[in-house]
Amino acid sequence: MPIERWLSVKEIAKYLGIRIETVYRWLDSKKMPGHKVGRHWKFKRHEVDKWIRKGGAKEKDI
Repeated sequence: MPIERWLSVKEIAKYLGIRIETVYRWLDSKKMPGHKVGRHWKFKRHEVDKWIRKGGAKEKDI
């Protein structure tokens, strides 16, 4: 099984088709799965995919 590499904020934003600012907002407000490595955030694609499938990226009900 190949080892999954860590993705940067820029890479995960591109993968999801969202703005970098949205990634940072989700990290703060929606508990997006990310790991702080020094001053940088890193992501595993499968963790983010699972979070999205569970509804983590849904807009809040108004």
